[in-house]
Amino acid sequence: MMDQIMTPDTMAYAQRADAALVRAAQSGEIAALGLLLERHEPGMRAVALSILGPGPDTQDVVQDAALTALRRIADLRDPQAVGPWLRMIVRNRCYGLLRDTRRTEPLEALPPSPSGDPQQWLEKAALRDWIWEAVEQLSPALRLPLVLRHFSRNLTSYEQIAQVCAVPVGTVRSRLNQGRAKLAAALNATADAAHSDVRRRTEASWQQAHATIDEAERGNFSAVLAQHWSPEVRLMRGADAVGGRDLLLRGMEGDLTAGVRQRPRHVVAGRSLAVWEMDLINPADDPEHCPPAVAWIMNLSGGRVRELRLHHAQRTQAGPARQGDVA
Repeated sequence: MMDQIMTPDTMAYAQRADAALVRAAQSGEIAALGLLLERHEPGMRAVALSILGPGPDTQDVVQDAALTALRRIADLRDPQAVGPWLRMIVRNRCYGLLRDTRRTEPLEALPPSPSGDPQQWLEKAALRDWIWEAVEQLSPALRLPLVLRHFSRNLTSYEQIAQVCAVPVGTVRSRLNQGRAKLAAALNATADAAHSDVRRRTEASWQQAHATIDEAERGNFSAVLAQHWSPEVRLMRGADAVGGRDLLLRGMEGDLTAGVRQRPRHVVAGRSLAVWEMDLINPADDPEHCPPAVAWIMNLSGGRVRELRLHHAQRTQAGPARQGDVA
């Protein structure tokens, strides 16, 4: 095991072996990444146990850290330091879990990208296309919780995911565990396949989010729906459809008339699922009209939005519901 007491010679050998595996993983070799996680899993688990104690949260944070390592292995500048790096991810995830059930975006525990661009963490990952190809292999019931947990910025807690999916928190845990297991199998199955360009798709989705809001503010939201959304689009609340195109138009028109504006802050884009996280800017004379943020969670078919779920951020102080609120 990597955590046994080592002599200087054996430690140096282990570090050289780690470095070789990191470089191979950074070039896209899945077997190398698997070996790295296998070598360091006891140390990662020990860190989680020391902070959280025995229980399901320990397994969750170790699995979360493994997926984070998969996304961020290309960012590791010192390949010989992969062990401390993995344990740091676990440690920060544990402290984040203890701090608050409304946890911050998982990757904030890692060094931010130099540009500060909110989408750079995805664009920099050398394995991003391969990861997303595997994510697309999951069933919709497993894909949505995993994407929110690992790729969104502000919908990462079990409670928030449960609200979006309209299922109990225990079901969220179960689906995440199933999703991670199936994702590992899908990563192996798609390793040699041609992968779509996630960076290009994410940039296109950013542009579409901005264009959608800009056109809505010009009074052209109906044209946006006609061009990019399915004619049978459904607004969902949990598992139930509560309306369609007309309700979406009324909701957007009501917010704009009230002086509410939306500004994209983060985008997640796959072939079958996209998430636009928006800041809500209320008018100065009615600062409590809407919550501070909303996420558009969209199921896609043929590149067009088929279903939309809206998840509003909680207010810092509870306020009365507004008649104009769509969801």
